[in-house]
Amino acid sequence: MITYTLEKKLSPEAFRKILMDSGLAARRPVEDLERLRAMIENATLIVTAHSAGKLIGIARSVTDFVYCTYLSDLAVRQKYQGRGIGTELIRQTKLQAPQAKLILLSAPAAITYYPKIGMDRHEFCFYLDDVQQLK
Repeated sequence: MITYTLEKKLSPEAFRKILMDSGLAARRPVEDLERLRAMIENATLIVTAHSAGKLIGIARSVTDFVYCTYLSDLAVRQKYQGRGIGTELIRQTKLQAPQAKLILLSAPAAITYYPKIGMDRHEFCFYLDDVQQLK
């Protein structure tokens, strides 16, 4: 049985482990526990999935709860992938902010997953890593 809960106390170590076990580690600062701690502390909404008391999935978001929710991390342990856990983490996140548009940037390997579960693709996304790039 899988339970979904709003997470209040997630350790950076547990966050790091789920990122490593899900395949997201290559795209996250997993070697910097202080940065992971800040990512957790500054998130406004974290939904987790547990099986037999073990953390198996997480959806970490930043939201104003009325206009937009940016789902910045969706991670499910690889051995649990393909069972609908990611979809349910997204559903539980959306239920916490039903008026807000849920937005995410896909990992390249998951680009085909989101349309399959009913999400719309948007072609107008931009990002900036380094302020020196601004002209």
